[in-house]
Amino acid sequence: MKKIGILFGQEDTFPWAFIDRVNEKIEAEGIKDMKAEAVSIDTVEQAKSDEYAVIIDRISQDVPFYRAYLKNAAITGTAVINNPFWWSADEKFFNNALAESIGVPVPKTFILPTSHRPHDTTEKSFRNMKFPFNWEKMFDTIGFPAYMKPHDGGGWKSVYRVESPEDLWAKHGETENLVMMLQEEIEFKEYFRCYVLGTDNVHIMQYEPRNPHHLRYVLDGEPVDKKILDLVKKYCIKLNKALGYDFNTVEFAVRDGIPYAIDFCNPAPDADINSVGQENFDWIVENAANMAISKAKQYKKGKMNLTWGTFVKDQVAAPKTATKRTVSKKNTTKASAKKTAVKKAPAKKAATKKSAAKK
Repeated sequence: MKKIGILFGQEDTFPWAFIDRVNEKIEAEGIKDMKAEAVSIDTVEQAKSDEYAVIIDRISQDVPFYRAYLKNAAITGTAVINNPFWWSADEKFFNNALAESIGVPVPKTFILPTSHRPHDTTEKSFRNMKFPFNWEKMFDTIGFPAYMKPHDGGGWKSVYRVESPEDLWAKHGETENLVMMLQEEIEFKEYFRCYVLGTDNVHIMQYEPRNPHHLRYVLDGEPVDKKILDLVKKYCIKLNKALGYDFNTVEFAVRDGIPYAIDFCNPAPDADINSVGQENFDWIVENAANMAISKAKQYKKGKMNLTWGTFVKDQVAAPKTATKRTVSKKNTTKASAKKTAVKKAPAKKAATKKSAAKK
């Protein structure tokens, strides 16, 4: 039995709709030995967890026990969406740097030291940091107003709009041990939030982040230039292929016709019908069901069935390429040495003959 599970917390609309839709599609397609259900955990023993072919993860970012469970499931072959190993490693500041490296525009951003010393540290722990820190360079580059947000946060938690250096320092003091980013404000004309499934299945939604949460998804927005929408879709695909997310949302603020990626590290994005609306909800349920069934069909017990982004895969592939070059170079050197030996051999024999003639 290939089971598709969904691991979730307080949300109620998406998980049950997802389970029902997957089972409806399984029945309609006549697929045998496959079903969807809410994940049920009894015990977790190392290297023994092959109950599910696929798990959609909606909660492990808040529950470390679930993250450990998912990694254990993944190593036995479960296709965990999203990859729990990569999700444990990436964060927003790094993702911004990755976006720049692949040609996706992002706001100018600096990372800030914590306002409070981390536990078990002293002044000596910071001997590698210049004092005073070069705040002026950051302020000159970013400008004000600006945004300060956690470098690995989510859900709009601890996000501040800062008007001046004094305002920043006052609010920075409230963040205590959070590592914060200072980011350029993008004054936008259009704003989009996009679901991205399987790295390249994109659903673009008009969005107004300044509205109350339940009113942010715009139902009857003004028409948008197709060139901008095409560029938004292109950037969505580029980002998610690099990151390797199977289930993500990407947000763009459009300034002077250029979409800037604002937030694209949301592996458990909002999918509640009460906030995203019926049309968007129907899209995410249907397409998430299709993706999960496809993953379950591809499942092979004991095989690592995770998605890795091109950033990770390229780093793994690079040493192999270098090894091939090294082997090739060695083989060439050996071949050259043999040719040289062959050429030198007759000369040696000739010298021997001369010596014999003298004798």
